[in-house]
Amino acid sequence: MPIMLRSSSCVLYGKDEDELAKLGECPLDPGGYFVVKGNEKVILIQEQLSKNRIIIDTDKKGCIQASVMSSTEMTKSKTIIRMEKEKVYLVLNAFTSKVPIMLVMKAMGMETDQEVVQMLGRDPQYATLLLPSIEDCASIGIYTQLQALEFLEKKRKKSMSRFGKDEGALGVLRDIFIPNIRVRENNFHLKCVYVVVMLRRMMDAILNKDAMDDKDYIGNKRLELSGQLLSLLFEDLFKSMNDQVKFNVDKILSKPSRSSRFDVSQHLLKESITVGLERSLSTGNWDVSRFKMHRKGMTQIVTRLSFIGAFGSMTKISPQFEKSRKVSGPRALQPSQWGMLCPCDTPEGEACGLVKNLALMTHVTTDEEEGPIISLCTCFGVEDLSTLSGEELHSPSSYLIILNGLILGKHRRPERFANVMRKLRRAGKVGDFVSIYVNEKQRCVYIASDGGRVCRPLVIADNGVSRIKDHHMRELKDGVRNFDSFLREGLIEYLDVNEENNALIALYEGEATHETTHVEIEPFTILGACAGLIPFPHHNQSPRNTYQCAMGKQAMGNIAYNQLCRMDTLIYLLVYPQRPLLTTRTIELVGYDKLGAGQNATVAVMSYSGYDIEDAIVMNKSSLDRGFGRCIVMKKISAAYQKYDNTSDQFSSPCRSQHDQIQILDNDGLASPGEIIRHQDVYFQKECPIDPKGSMKSHPSQTPYRTSKQTYKGAEGETAVVDRVALCSDKRNNLNVKFMIRHTRRPEVGDKFSSRHGQKGVCGTIVQQEDFPFSERGICPDLIMNPHGFPSRMTVGKMIELLGSKAGVSCGRFHYGSAFGEPSGHADKVEDISETLVKHGFCYNGKDFLYSGITGMPLQAYIFMGPIYYQKLKHMVLDKMHARGMGPRQLITRQPTEGRSRNGGLRVGEMERDCLIAYGTSNLIYERLMISSDPFEVQVCRKCGLLGYINYKSKTRVCSTCKNGDNISAMKLPYACKLLFQELQSMNIVPRLKLAD
Repeated sequence: MPIMLRSSSCVLYGKDEDELAKLGECPLDPGGYFVVKGNEKVILIQEQLSKNRIIIDTDKKGCIQASVMSSTEMTKSKTIIRMEKEKVYLVLNAFTSKVPIMLVMKAMGMETDQEVVQMLGRDPQYATLLLPSIEDCASIGIYTQLQALEFLEKKRKKSMSRFGKDEGALGVLRDIFIPNIRVRENNFHLKCVYVVVMLRRMMDAILNKDAMDDKDYIGNKRLELSGQLLSLLFEDLFKSMNDQVKFNVDKILSKPSRSSRFDVSQHLLKESITVGLERSLSTGNWDVSRFKMHRKGMTQIVTRLSFIGAFGSMTKISPQFEKSRKVSGPRALQPSQWGMLCPCDTPEGEACGLVKNLALMTHVTTDEEEGPIISLCTCFGVEDLSTLSGEELHSPSSYLIILNGLILGKHRRPERFANVMRKLRRAGKVGDFVSIYVNEKQRCVYIASDGGRVCRPLVIADNGVSRIKDHHMRELKDGVRNFDSFLREGLIEYLDVNEENNALIALYEGEATHETTHVEIEPFTILGACAGLIPFPHHNQSPRNTYQCAMGKQAMGNIAYNQLCRMDTLIYLLVYPQRPLLTTRTIELVGYDKLGAGQNATVAVMSYSGYDIEDAIVMNKSSLDRGFGRCIVMKKISAAYQKYDNTSDQFSSPCRSQHDQIQILDNDGLASPGEIIRHQDVYFQKECPIDPKGSMKSHPSQTPYRTSKQTYKGAEGETAVVDRVALCSDKRNNLNVKFMIRHTRRPEVGDKFSSRHGQKGVCGTIVQQEDFPFSERGICPDLIMNPHGFPSRMTVGKMIELLGSKAGVSCGRFHYGSAFGEPSGHADKVEDISETLVKHGFCYNGKDFLYSGITGMPLQAYIFMGPIYYQKLKHMVLDKMHARGMGPRQLITRQPTEGRSRNGGLRVGEMERDCLIAYGTSNLIYERLMISSDPFEVQVCRKCGLLGYINYKSKTRVCSTCKNGDNISAMKLPYACKLLFQELQSMNIVPRLKLAD
């Protein structure tokens, strides 16, 4: 199969870790991605505005509007009711222009203005605001439903009738206008009520600006998961392909029987959907025409640079806004993101704040059935709207009950109703992720069971006392309980962002008061998986944690248990990865301690050698000899034996006497595993037919062949090793050969390293161990870091990490530094760490007495020294170093090519030119911009100023315009300048050169 879904290993196979290892799978792999043509693709979580929810905001002109994004299985539309110049209009895509709202109400059967005013409420302020709209409708001369429908019919876009029989404006109001409110037997009463609720909310916002909604509030957004997106794509593919398949079946079968027609159509439909799905997942371009969804970048390759990088790909949220827009609102950290989205893990640059990541315990809901909930609400005293008068709709004695944007009715005791529904949820009678939220400002109770809402678990507290007792925790440790049993027994529950507004949540159990309703499970869960790797992040400056989230994904280490069996395009591996001495609970939860990406380096914070300025690191040569920072880079190279109509490529046995470049080839023409491969070595050789099409006429034994070779392109002077060779077949049954080339690298000057606190730096110099300072105990540091990296960065967490790691080495226990973990015991306190250091003979503040390795004399200051977990990042000098003299040039401009991969030149741009002009180095500019770039000799006519040419036969110079060579002079120009002149001439613009003596 070309497409394979890789879900969580344990769910996929139902086996334990040992059995998964036998199958070649890594049990720590997060899953949730697709394998398409050998590439791992993940469908990004898409951020969208909530559907079926009334949002009050302003448009670009500052007009207040109420909008609702509605969708059903059949259609998706946006309805906007906007107030412009004191008049209220409906803006709907089905109409050519805006329509007065009172006219729409009359078209839906509410012909009397008094009924609308009564439903809005008795307060005269609302009637006053609606009066201009009533007068506007009367001025057009529309008073009845029939007149209103005739008016709307003229405004209707005729192309909008997509639902079978065209029923005119009435069909638009029923199927496109707020489609989630269903109309039975052309009774529009519920839609009228919904419109009145929208009007009331909009007028409340006009009278009180606090009633405006915030679009960036997480409760007003939803996340589309891969399953929901795939269902839309499948539905659209099935519908669009079905018609095409019917046509192709009739084409294939001249007189099809019923059974043969069915078999062929099923086969074709399956093939078509597979191809369509494969294309969508490969390109990331999704075109769901039924829902007008045309999106790009929906999928992304799973980054396998590190284990945590792949884990982070699964929690990434793609933004709804374009990254290029210079807006601050959607980028800001919202208070409603607490516990739902990670406050640290967001990229730098133009996507900052727009691309987000899920927090550690966030759950994204899926759609639940509404029918049972509606029945429950009716049983618990929700009064149906059809039994209420218009005035009772907004009476202060009762609240509206709204389920997923659908108004169910009213309830006279909303708090009691909400409490009963919550008790049912905790008892497991209602879905775990159903939300019940009482909004006192809007006098509504919102019940939500739809998909795409983010929610998180919290411990339930009764009168400030947590329901989880000590015996529950003992049972959890003994393995008698698990997380699901806590949920089933009503000890914890999931709350979404809206219901959190009805809760009073204590950070710790000791801080709970009598009014407290919930207690946080653990504060460090507000961070995501990537930010959870940072020890003591609450002691760091905020941007440093954000930098580490980006760099942690670039760190080399282990990517999976089966990493040596994988055939990825590029794999970076650390030779001796370690787990951090100072760990966090998140590290243990996600499995980073089993697949680490760094090493514990003994760091001395001091100035040394002058090669440590600007965050550069001085490294100990003996540490590098022992394997510190050593990494393996594995690259995949592919080759193939092609099949043709009557012949195919053949294996080729190399003739070893010819070249040195083919010495690594085996007798079958493939490079042998374990052989050292150098730049320009041949790793694959085969015999190809000279004329594949002409071979059809002759016998296969008489087909002439030629030798075809593929050479390895690597760094000059660097030696790599052929790690392994794999044979497989592709979809067309061609034999494919995959070579994994292994290159072991040790750190060199210019390689990039970083700690877990956003403190990145390159290797400045490598010093012999005998010249390094050493302590009284004979300990010599692996790295020396400049102390100027601390004051402006304020990464106090790094200092505490050094103390904690030093104490851990001394007493033989892993110390913890989880976020906000000191009160709950998930982070060791500095006082306790200092006590441990003193107990084992160290100074309480982590400083040591050091001797100079050069003079042997004691240093004049105590040096802060201890282990810190350092990451080696993928950016290495060997992959970036580039220089050239003469080399390849572009065909059109004859200037040097661009880029390291093309062996291109180093560009002197506009700003570099300005600097050279400022220095007055005119000859250097001339040499850089012309002599070393694209010099070209041209023949210029002094009379007309246009270009001529040399006639090499008669050895004369000729002006193309003057038709003689009397006034021709030779001069040098950049070829790009000559090309520009000719291109201008082709546009009828004539540039002339005036020459001076």
